[in-house]
Amino acid sequence: MNRIIFLLVMLSLAAQSLFASASVTVTGAVRDSRGEPLSGTVVTVVGNDRLYAVAGDDGRYTISVPDGAAVLRFHLLGYLTQDIPLEKVKDNLLNVVLEEDLMNLETVVVTGTRTPRLLKESPILTRVITDLDIQRVDALNIGDLLESELPGIEFSYAMDQQVTLNMQGFGGNSVLFLVDGERIAGETLDNIDYNRLNLDNVQRVEIVKGAASSLYGSNAVGGVVNLISAGATEPWSVNVNARYGAHNEQRYGGSVGFQAGKLNSMTNAQYTSIDSYSMPSEGDYSTFYGGYNWSVKERLQYEPLDGLKFTARAGYFFRERDLQSDTRDRYRDFSGGLRGEWDINDRNRLELSYGFDQYDKSDYLLFNETDVRDYSNVQHVVRGVYTYSLGKEGQHTMILGGDYMRDYLMSYQFEGNGYYVQHTADVFGQIEAKLSERWHLIGGLRYDFFSQKRLSHFSPKLSLMYSLKNWSFRGSYSGGFRAPTLKEMYMSFDMASIFMIYGNPDLEPESSENLSVSAEYNWKYLSASVSGFYNFVDNRITTVWNEELGGMMYTNMSPLQVRGVDVSVSTRLPFGLGARLAYTFTDEAIRAGEPLLSQTRPHSATARIEYGKSWKNYGFNVAISGRILSSVTTEVYTSATNYEDTETQTYPAYTIWKLTVSQDIWRGIQLNVIVDNLFNYRPDYYYSSTPSTVGTTAAVSLSMNIEEFFNKK
Repeated sequence: MNRIIFLLVMLSLAAQSLFASASVTVTGAVRDSRGEPLSGTVVTVVGNDRLYAVAGDDGRYTISVPDGAAVLRFHLLGYLTQDIPLEKVKDNLLNVVLEEDLMNLETVVVTGTRTPRLLKESPILTRVITDLDIQRVDALNIGDLLESELPGIEFSYAMDQQVTLNMQGFGGNSVLFLVDGERIAGETLDNIDYNRLNLDNVQRVEIVKGAASSLYGSNAVGGVVNLISAGATEPWSVNVNARYGAHNEQRYGGSVGFQAGKLNSMTNAQYTSIDSYSMPSEGDYSTFYGGYNWSVKERLQYEPLDGLKFTARAGYFFRERDLQSDTRDRYRDFSGGLRGEWDINDRNRLELSYGFDQYDKSDYLLFNETDVRDYSNVQHVVRGVYTYSLGKEGQHTMILGGDYMRDYLMSYQFEGNGYYVQHTADVFGQIEAKLSERWHLIGGLRYDFFSQKRLSHFSPKLSLMYSLKNWSFRGSYSGGFRAPTLKEMYMSFDMASIFMIYGNPDLEPESSENLSVSAEYNWKYLSASVSGFYNFVDNRITTVWNEELGGMMYTNMSPLQVRGVDVSVSTRLPFGLGARLAYTFTDEAIRAGEPLLSQTRPHSATARIEYGKSWKNYGFNVAISGRILSSVTTEVYTSATNYEDTETQTYPAYTIWKLTVSQDIWRGIQLNVIVDNLFNYRPDYYYSSTPSTVGTTAAVSLSMNIEEFFNKK
């Protein structure tokens, strides 16, 4: 027995010795093309996530890896990932130079699949607006940003100058806006309050066009826009920023962040205001209504254990609009939530969350200083998502999840300022399979239930991606739907004593069948894509005149078709020159006599050319960007009591160009000078679908990252 034990011990020691001899320690430094060290670069062994190292402040790293066919991967956000076989390493020394990711190919996106994927590898075609894009555009709001960056999107005015969206034939109630994946409460004329979407602390914006109800349920008929917030990445950070422009436009903001051990916090505040001003010519409106808003939000993250993370968020928003001389419109929002994320092991992940959002409207009466609240939408949402990775290196992913929401709505549009409550629940599943190095498949299905009508709906999705070197080909089918809202089912509203608008509890949900195909080419200095889309939309909800009731009533209309083509080409070269051109053609086919009139412009494009260069303590970027929209000829109603009484109206084409000069002056100080409407476009007549510009304007903004004052460079 003793001999056997001795033999086993010797064999164990021999195995350990053999294992030790089969490993290699590799050292070196990671730098950029200018020779600067790239601290924070993650060095891993491909196929083994447990073997990794992180480059220090001097860019140096040390990692022990198995000898033989191992491949080292060097990854840092903002730079192109490099894979280097161990066999190419000489004398255990490997110095690496990473190239800047000029085309954002290494950007991680989550909206299309709910799982993190590199942009170039995402099976769902996703458009990303990065934090650098946001800084250089220096947009006033989310509408200004999206219109500058994407064709086929137009923000215009509805009644009382309320902002409304058209995205390739789909309105605001068919495009789902999210903040960190969470829904937003409240609406006005079928659109959320876009002023709530503060860009001051946004890391990126992800846009997925086409039906996405298999993952996000109702309202994702035409697409999803997801704003991803930035968290703290430094031990401490302080940013202050300000902007001043035409019409006494003012914006002041700031953020404070810190990262201390397992705790991460980011606090953000912003105030904006603009004066009212008059239009220089006639139109559907003669005055732009000014006002102000301010917001504060907090994002706190705590990681008690490796793989276990809790995120708490809270926010408050207030807006006041100068609508009338004796009345002000007021809007308030309270939001909060808690999310827990647990990476149980390499294959299993669990996420649980609770969210709260309350959006209120009120009229502030100046003559007696009374604030009358007449609208409140309160949403409570509970969500659970389980993710399981299987296969070698976790290339296959299964997602199972579900949501519950209690939706409360009190409104001046209900009889007697009444209220209604709806409970919604859903379950969804998705399988993402990497069939081979070239083929990628996604299949998903979601079931939604709504209590008010005991309405249920299934939403499927199937996507296939084929990759070949720098090429990606995608094809997808997806179902979308939008359940009738509480307002659309139960409205009883006196429209300025002209006529009544009635809800319809018998409404059917809107549904869509979306087909899309795309081809994309990506290289480190060039990206180009072309995609075609077709939407068959049934039961779109609109209002028609009801003779029996003597007023307008919500109803479903016959099927319509929305189809078109997107083309985009962009380049960014190492010496600082960049350009982008994007074009969209949209055709919205509505049957004659239907109670819906299209105002979708068939042709739209965005263009941008820029040049920039940076040195140690100074950098600049000069950009000229523009948006071009074609005219659209449509029918407009001439009678409130008969939707067949129309006349032909042409809304003219227009183009607006912007010059932006950005300067990185010294250690985190950035100065922007913006000249908008370079060619002084002024509409001859101010339709609700024309911009409210009165000519060329200018603005200047300043941003300072205080922590960079103290960094040693």
